[in-house]
Amino acid sequence: MSLVAEAFVSQIAATEPWPENATLYQQLRGEQILLSDNAASLAVQAFLQMCNLPVKVVCRANAEYMSPSGKVPFIHVGNQVVSELGPIVQFVKAKGHSLSDGLDEVQKAEMKAYMELVNNMLLTAELYLQWCDEATVGEITIARYGSPYPWPLNHILAYQKQWEVKRKMKAIGWGNKTLDQVLEDVDQCCQALSQRLGTQPYFFNKQPTELDALVFGHLYTILTTQLTSDELSEKVKNYSNLLAFCRRIEQHYFEDRGKGRLS
Repeated sequence: MSLVAEAFVSQIAATEPWPENATLYQQLRGEQILLSDNAASLAVQAFLQMCNLPVKVVCRANAEYMSPSGKVPFIHVGNQVVSELGPIVQFVKAKGHSLSDGLDEVQKAEMKAYMELVNNMLLTAELYLQWCDEATVGEITIARYGSPYPWPLNHILAYQKQWEVKRKMKAIGWGNKTLDQVLEDVDQCCQALSQRLGTQPYFFNKQPTELDALVFGHLYTILTTQLTSDELSEKVKNYSNLLAFCRRIEQHYFEDRGKGRLS
């Protein structure tokens, strides 16, 4: 589709109200989805909850392959399919819903910088742990990632994904990092987030933005996902205001869904 055609479709989509049957797709929750994808999905769910936009979560074994970008989650709204938090934020904004319109230009730049920090540190650390830490790969990742598929396809798909992630890690300079170095990066990221949050309820005081949704998605998932050790979650638990932040969003936006796992 040409850029002009895409712009026209986006303009048409913007005139349509948010439907009641909007759907978010992710992998199978209980037995398949991995830490990083679970965090990404929860971040989008939190963002849509903060915008007061209803969405039904649908779990599909092949969600990754259904996505237009090959990444989850993705949403199906009307005749539009949009994947990942950034494009979803822009899509929702085109429909007249924004969490960051109240910020000035300096604040918006700061918000984007912190979102980059989360993606560059927390997301990358999650991917490293899933695909580069041998204990996690052997005990959790291979079995979960390939769980919907028969042998040998389950192992083939998992090893293809591992090769892809390891290639990315090497390209960004994480290929030779040790687990301790990765955990130190996570701690530094949490320290920066904790200092920025301070005693405020949200990162920009009283109202949440997409940064709050992104941070919640990653921190909450780290805190509630069982891994081969507690080293990753312990890094988050060192910061009481980040724990309180996660509880606040869970109770305010997800209480009716019966989560309550941090209370």
